[in-house]
Amino acid sequence: MLQVMDMRRAYVEEKAATQGQKWKLPPSGQPISLFGAPSTTLGVGDENNESPLDRRCIMRPSDDIIFRVYCADHTYCTLRFPLSTTVETLKHVAADKLGLKHDDLILVELKSSGEKIVFKDGDVSIPTSLSLNGRIFISLKDHLDALTCLPEQERPTEGTDSDLEMFSTRELAFHMTMLDWSLFKCVHEYELIYNTFGRHHFRKITSNLDVFLRRFNEIQYWVATEICLTTNMSKRVTLIRKFLKLAAYCKEYQNINAFFAIVMGLGNVAVSRMSQTWERLPSKSRKIFAEFEALIDPSRNHRPYRMAVNKMAPPLIPFMPLILKDMTFTHEGNKTYVDGLVNFEKMHMLAQTIRTMKHARSRPMALPPPTPRNEVEVRTYIRCLRCIDSQRVLNQLSQKYEPKRL
Repeated sequence: MLQVMDMRRAYVEEKAATQGQKWKLPPSGQPISLFGAPSTTLGVGDENNESPLDRRCIMRPSDDIIFRVYCADHTYCTLRFPLSTTVETLKHVAADKLGLKHDDLILVELKSSGEKIVFKDGDVSIPTSLSLNGRIFISLKDHLDALTCLPEQERPTEGTDSDLEMFSTRELAFHMTMLDWSLFKCVHEYELIYNTFGRHHFRKITSNLDVFLRRFNEIQYWVATEICLTTNMSKRVTLIRKFLKLAAYCKEYQNINAFFAIVMGLGNVAVSRMSQTWERLPSKSRKIFAEFEALIDPSRNHRPYRMAVNKMAPPLIPFMPLILKDMTFTHEGNKTYVDGLVNFEKMHMLAQTIRTMKHARSRPMALPPPTPRNEVEVRTYIRCLRCIDSQRVLNQLSQKYEPKRL
């Protein structure tokens, strides 16, 4: 009983400390971050190795977020609303600010690929659900085709100017794991339910899950971007070897989510087609990559991954997209009600999947820190990676720096 009371007291104190948080969605495609928060409120948890720079506050429905809404002519307005605000409200306020009539308006995400995703009026926390270079547009239903990407959407997101080669790979993996762990801890189990059944049914936010999933995509496209932006073939070979080493350290630290992201980034078609670069890679490195690819092989329902994770003791950061896939498969493959009664077998299957996430973080992450060399610089670097998430642009860069052999 005393333990429960202590947990409740800690929860109340943390909630009071983070009351009225403000977040910002930078227009340059950078990660969502706290706006004007003192450093003392930047953390949850008490891992000894976790510095304020590595920590992350839980995003709550009452937290405000600052973001932009664009028109077809690329003019925009800046809004600040709680994360729990519905699309319907955002739409009306944006229309007023931009001088648009309210008839038949919709809010839509325009991705860097040109794909458009229309939001439902009941959706909440939409700024956190955007893709890496996605933007929110307001448009008439019949004028969706008139929407075009902003020029910066096809450029890399803003990162630091630091050279990746100057950092120790183990130090990169360590601080990447500590940051990913802080994001993973913030995800509430309920967010998996809201995501699976549709958050518009609950009017509940999934912002912490959104940010964690965004991190996976950020790492994946960062790997592909860095390789495709490297003009010198010898440097590309060195970079691939460094990423393979980084993946190995992430696996050692049981950051399986980042491990998957790095290996999938190396397997991006814009990278894998660079045959001359891969031919220069030592045979040992090619063998390691083949082993990594075998571990992430999706055949037989990701059997190699599942077998590997079953042998791991917590703490670990699992491959989150597969957890969501398992939840979706269970939900769509089984009725929620059978003969007017709740299908408890389905609920048990969903609960079992959620338990894997609870088990993964049932112990604190207490990794021995590596010998610090560029500690502050590394932390700053891994928090803001430059990424191009347009496959078309990545392919163009790949073709430019390593043309197809005749």
